Amino acid sequence: MRENLKKLLGYYKPYKKLFFSDLFFAIIGAGVTLVIPLIVRYITNTVIHYEASEAVRTALVLGGVMIGLVLIEMFCNYYIAYYGHIMGAKIEANMRRDIFGHYQKLTFAFYDNQKVGGLLSRVTSDLFDISELLHHGPEDLVISIIKIVGSFIILMMVNPALTLLAFAFMPLMIIFAFYFNGKMKSAFVRNRERIGEINAQIEDSLSGIRVVKSFANEKVEMKKFKKGNDNFVEAKRTSYKYMGIYHSGLGAMTTLITVVVLVGGVFFMMDGTVKTTDLITFLLYINNFTEPVRKLVVLTEQFQNGYSGFERFLEILAIEPDIKDKPEAKAVDSFAGDVVFKDVSFKYEENNESILSHINLHVKKGEYVALVGPSGVGKTTLCSLIPRFYEVSGGAILVDDMDIRDVKLADLRRNIGIVQQDVYLFAGTIMDNIRYGKYEATDEEVIRAAKRANAHDFIMSFPEGYDTDIGQRGVKLSGGQKQRLSIARVFLRNPAILIFDEATSALDNESEKVVQRSMEELASERTTFVIAHRLSTIRNAKKIIVLTEKGITEMGTHEELLAKKGVYESLYHMNFI
Repeated sequence: MRENLKKLLGYYKPYKKLFFSDLFFAIIGAGVTLVIPLIVRYITNTVIHYEASEAVRTALVLGGVMIGLVLIEMFCNYYIAYYGHIMGAKIEANMRRDIFGHYQKLTFAFYDNQKVGGLLSRVTSDLFDISELLHHGPEDLVISIIKIVGSFIILMMVNPALTLLAFAFMPLMIIFAFYFNGKMKSAFVRNRERIGEINAQIEDSLSGIRVVKSFANEKVEMKKFKKGNDNFVEAKRTSYKYMGIYHSGLGAMTTLITVVVLVGGVFFMMDGTVKTTDLITFLLYINNFTEPVRKLVVLTEQFQNGYSGFERFLEILAIEPDIKDKPEAKAVDSFAGDVVFKDVSFKYEENNESILSHINLHVKKGEYVALVGPSGVGKTTLCSLIPRFYEVSGGAILVDDMDIRDVKLADLRRNIGIVQQDVYLFAGTIMDNIRYGKYEATDEEVIRAAKRANAHDFIMSFPEGYDTDIGQRGVKLSGGQKQRLSIARVFLRNPAILIFDEATSALDNESEKVVQRSMEELASERTTFVIAHRLSTIRNAKKIIVLTEKGITEMGTHEELLAKKGVYESLYHMNFI
């Protein structure tokens, strides 16, 4: 916990001036609330015994002083509320930057086991609670300590016996708060887990809303949501139970302090040890140490909320990406495109069974290679190893005689273009989505890439042309149109190595022909890997590789493989490709 708190406090470092000024005005504001009851006591004890004219004059002066103090307190509270929240917002923004940046570093292996909604909750609700703690926590703690300690010292000077009677409840309140803090912390952790699950379920349902509606399964989704929502309410029920006990218990104790002081004060007045004016002073100061106790109640609640969120925040930051640059990784501007698989094996971390075993393959610069085979034998996985989306478990992959693990990741991936069956387009315009392939590209370069991808004509058929908004994930476009935009994006990048992952398998025949022409144009003079289910996709392949559970079982041209009457011929006659 000490290390975690050290990391938490480290986020104040860029805002030290703002932090200390916030604490300074918090101290001034707390000091003002301690001074005003002393002035009231002075008036009731001393000023009222002056001559009438002098008493009025002194009371007016002291009244003016108190008004000035109130104005000072008002400014202090404004500064704390405005600049303190600005500081909290900036810290929250820094944390969001850190966790989002870390999300960008994590690999496919991490995202394979995560739900987007759960990851999203760590960036939104968790960080808000942390920023509230970092803003309110220190100032509330300082204000509370000053008021409690200051009130104790002043009241001891007024009447030690009555002060000790008033503060006798403090140890009981501390024990009570300590016990229920632990209960609340575990309850808050469960709440965060439940809200993460709900976010994930909502994100999944809304992302697949077209599937939901096509199967008329709205009621099914509502049942799934109700189950998660009910679990969240149950988790909240437990936390609210402890919060209810916590708040009501401490609230009752603070009220009892007032009752005890009032009753005790009456007895002390009867034996002459307490003056009426001193009892009034006590009653004025009671709010000065019971109100901070209430503030500490809120602070402990904020601490449980914020700290549990910070622990979840640190959990993500503690996850090291399993694929990253070596310290001595080389920067490479461009590749020729010669690719060698050297005794490559691969298995997922959680799975002891190998997906690929001892693969040896040499694809020369500019070759067009097709990968065929039954589903699940590792065709996509084999291609995913080239840009290091996953790390080989054994062996090595060489590009231009360099082990890809010795090349900077950004440089390696910048030289590889991927066109997938499931095209992902971002919300925004056509221009923005094509430019994603090369962010610094000019409009002219984007249009040139679109023309080479056979996309320019359909783009210009829209009233707004390249400025057309395509909606979330490109819902306003057809499958063929989306695929051509993804090809234009790769044209813009101009990579040395291409990977077509079943890029036309979901298209109708007409769209396939157009996209196929775009792919052939893109593949010209580039090293190309094609994962194929259709013969049309591999007709230009100089080399067809047949992949099975046993690895590479056959290799050759279409005619050569048919003549062998082996696995390829069997797949061909089954209309698998």
